[in-house]
Amino acid sequence: MKQLIGNAVVGQSGGPTVAINATLAGVIRGFLENAHGGCIRKLYGMRNGVEGLLQERLMDLGAFFDTEEKLELLEHTPSSALGSCRKKLPKVEADPAFYEQMLAIFKKYDIRYFFYIGGNDSMDTVAKLSAYTAEHEYEMVIIGVPKTIDNDLVGTDHTPGFGSAAKFIAVTMQEILRDCAVYQIPAVTIVEIMGRDAGWLTAAAGVGLAVNGQAPDLIYLPERVFDLDTFIADVQEALKKHPNVVVAVSEGIRFANGKYVGEGTQTGATDAFGHAYLAGTAKTLELTVREKIGCKVRSIELNLPQRCAAHLASETDLTESVTVGRGAVRAAGEGVTGCMMTFIRTSEDPYTVEVGHSDVSKIANQIRTVDDAFINEAGNHITLACCDYILPLINGEAKCRYEKGIPMHIIL
Repeated sequence: MKQLIGNAVVGQSGGPTVAINATLAGVIRGFLENAHGGCIRKLYGMRNGVEGLLQERLMDLGAFFDTEEKLELLEHTPSSALGSCRKKLPKVEADPAFYEQMLAIFKKYDIRYFFYIGGNDSMDTVAKLSAYTAEHEYEMVIIGVPKTIDNDLVGTDHTPGFGSAAKFIAVTMQEILRDCAVYQIPAVTIVEIMGRDAGWLTAAAGVGLAVNGQAPDLIYLPERVFDLDTFIADVQEALKKHPNVVVAVSEGIRFANGKYVGEGTQTGATDAFGHAYLAGTAKTLELTVREKIGCKVRSIELNLPQRCAAHLASETDLTESVTVGRGAVRAAGEGVTGCMMTFIRTSEDPYTVEVGHSDVSKIANQIRTVDDAFINEAGNHITLACCDYILPLINGEAKCRYEKGIPMHIIL
């Protein structure tokens, strides 16, 4: 494709993370660094993703971010500063008017560059828009920039946002282990961690295994079928070794029949992409332990802090997130389109990565699950190889700015 001259738009979609604004800052930095004589004349931010774009709710990001201080604040602000959405794009044949409206907006604002920061469902949006604009002869560069704490996008070594969420989980689990170890009364603590189809976040609960030898007694991921009788037997065996048993479970663990363990505590409602709302797995297992074993038992659901704890952000994660945002702008200027930006791990020791890109049509709507080599044979814990994969991603402490003891954030 020849180099296009026009405006760009960037949006955020799906679940927020600690690092998604760092990626946005990277896109803005890439634009500002090439603003004079570059191919992108103006950078718009769409509020609430493609839903906001359809309503023409746009802001001039180049004009707003006129100081380094603002960009640094953005990099350390959790959640999605532009707002988010969970809009599932229809098939073209089902709703051609939707795409005609989108194309009209692109033409109205002379948008030739489209950056979408998000996870699997967002890459579906990138793939559909790429195919539509190509078929309707509107020259445009469309690039997906990865984001998801779930780390479940294929084609990339890892995803921005995962490292910080994994760091929060790893640190919180160490603190829970310390707290639970003070009494000699037999007790079981079950910690529920996010992860519908992939157990990367739950696996992070165990990385202390390679640092100080301290990790949950049991870790259950959705990559393995969950069996209640085996679970109870595992807990009973752990109680024989010491009285303070800690268990980490993914919210997405399922029985052999495909039913989620926590399904009985939910309404059965789904989101726009047909995903069931999950929670209650730990509570279900708490009740089971109380009934089958009868010891003291509690459940803990880490919930939203997993994805918004900027005070525990991984410096590596934030740095890489800025880098991949910058890389998206650079790739766009080179005519790359219909792709998702990726990380390629080039060295384990020392840990190094490079930024690349892959065809988004081969990435969208697929799930990258935890490698078999990262799960122990019994299916109830992780391996040291898994620790070696995760630990570089959680390394380093981000330097937040505080005012009177409260972290400073930017509000757009």
